[in-house]
Amino acid sequence: MMVRRALTIVETLVVIGVLTVLLAIVLPTTATVRASSRAASCQSNLRQLGLAATTYATQNREAYPAAILYKMGGSGLITSAWDFEQRPGGEVRPSVLWDFANGGHDVQQCPEFLGASTFGLDPSTGYNYNTTYVGAEGRFPELDANGRWVDGWSLARRGLSSAQFRRTSTTALFGEGGWRGGANKFMRAPSAVVENDLPTVYGGAQAFRHTGCTHVCFLDGHVSGACECHDGVHAPESAPESLLTDVLDFPRNGFLSDDDSSYDPRS
Repeated sequence: MMVRRALTIVETLVVIGVLTVLLAIVLPTTATVRASSRAASCQSNLRQLGLAATTYATQNREAYPAAILYKMGGSGLITSAWDFEQRPGGEVRPSVLWDFANGGHDVQQCPEFLGASTFGLDPSTGYNYNTTYVGAEGRFPELDANGRWVDGWSLARRGLSSAQFRRTSTTALFGEGGWRGGANKFMRAPSAVVENDLPTVYGGAQAFRHTGCTHVCFLDGHVSGACECHDGVHAPESAPESLLTDVLDFPRNGFLSDDDSSYDPRS
């Protein structure tokens, strides 16, 4: 007759101990692999966005897409940003850059950011676009002396054309946007010379989401990581400390450089 012997308490504890050690080895490795996969996906998205913007510029007299324009339609205000267009009634449509990019919503969504958009009803978010120097930025429509709406490009602060670019390999075009409230889609340079509004500037910084690093697509099309987070030329000596804590949430978010050297493509 066969006698079946159960595991003793000591043997059971040994098995549990071995499994615990194996899990301790495997789980961090799995997490690292997943993080690497998300990082690769993020870099691919940024590369596609950069290619789309450059292709747009070649077909539009060397002008890059507008960061945001406001237009009056038959039923109200149309907000046309670089990624999505929001129409009266809450309808959201693909904006101009989608004609030159593949992947739809997936390209617009940073895989490391799971929060909702902090700008309107955008279904995908996580990336921002160099608004200080590259993308035109419009103001709200205004009525002229004849009672007609003036809007769109007529009220836009124009970005630099590609003919003015000198440092394409070191100037950020797209990146991972972040501020205390979540993501942002309008990348701002820290000097505030163009915007002249420190809260707006500090709300347009980069998110260092990938283990203390962030990804950037530069004007020449290459994508690389940046791991040095800067608090900007105005902080903390001349800027209120609340800009760093209440707006920026430094050092989780920050600038690519203390001055505008990472944002201004001119020599």
